[in-house]
Amino acid sequence: MTLVLDEDQKLLADAARDFVATRSSLKRVRALRDDDIGFSRELWREMARLGWPGLPFPEELGGAGLGWRYLMVVLEELGAGLAPEPLVSTVLLGGSAFLYGDPDLRREHLPRIAAGDELVAVAYQEAGTRYALDRATTRFAAGTIVGEKVQVMGGSSADWLIVSAHGPGGVGLYVVDATRVRRTRQHRIDGRDAAIVRLDGVPATPLGGPGLLARVIDVATIGLCAEMLGAMGAAFAMTLAYLKTRTQFGVPIGSFQALQHRAARLYIDLELCRSATMHAHAVLDAGGDVARAASLAKAKLSDAFLRVAEEAIQLHGGIGMTEEHDLGLYLKRARVAEITFGDAAHHRARWAELSGY
Repeated sequence: MTLVLDEDQKLLADAARDFVATRSSLKRVRALRDDDIGFSRELWREMARLGWPGLPFPEELGGAGLGWRYLMVVLEELGAGLAPEPLVSTVLLGGSAFLYGDPDLRREHLPRIAAGDELVAVAYQEAGTRYALDRATTRFAAGTIVGEKVQVMGGSSADWLIVSAHGPGGVGLYVVDATRVRRTRQHRIDGRDAAIVRLDGVPATPLGGPGLLARVIDVATIGLCAEMLGAMGAAFAMTLAYLKTRTQFGVPIGSFQALQHRAARLYIDLELCRSATMHAHAVLDAGGDVARAASLAKAKLSDAFLRVAEEAIQLHGGIGMTEEHDLGLYLKRARVAEITFGDAAHHRARWAELSGY
């Protein structure tokens, strides 16, 4: 398994990096924290024109047919700029649910997702369920769903919802018109769109049975790791630049051996995370043991991203804790990403169980 980018992927990464640099400044990210949906629909349409939402999906369904590794390089660059546009909610969660779900619904929705014309959110979390996907109290019966979901990523802006609910045979996924539900925007510390969703007997269409949700969360976990990797890299680069320019006793503080050692440990963390993330995407494209690869990557990234963000602030002398400094935005993203789709402890335990320990 080759854990390096090919030439086409490098070109795509360069294009995504240039896009973030020119169209998605951290000043824009700050302003969007108080926006109704937390992202720019105009910028989302530009991303769609570049073909990014359709990168992993088959050509016959409106996608580019290039696989998840191509989306990985885009997610990494968007993560570096903390871009809040809904690739995670709409493409990783919603898109993969339709990709692996009912064929008729797949043909109906995936082309619109790939074109950027449809926003989708997966509503699976409930109060008190933590990371257990099979504890849903939401119920599907007689063609309707009743229940409440929390922390629905992309939920307040979605056109369609994919809802987990107990139905025939266990917990399955069901498609719901988002205009038929009651939604309350949740304001998270990372500024991303999320919502509480209340379903009071709304019509629903079955998408897939038990097992589909776990597959969807694994795909989203792997993609989120790429985004986390990009944010880690950006925070580390900011820290290196500071160590090289901040002087004390007439010399750059980066010349102090103790600080060099701390920076070196962060670099090792970053490169190990890169290998784990690339491996997980390669396994996903190859159709291998996706669950183990997802848990291995997320266990590493959850710990390392938070460590990099916290160390970056320490190496800046604490100024990163101020609202004016951009490092605080990366720490907030790290805090949320750490627990999204399962924290490090959850995924270490899951990997051990899947590995037979």
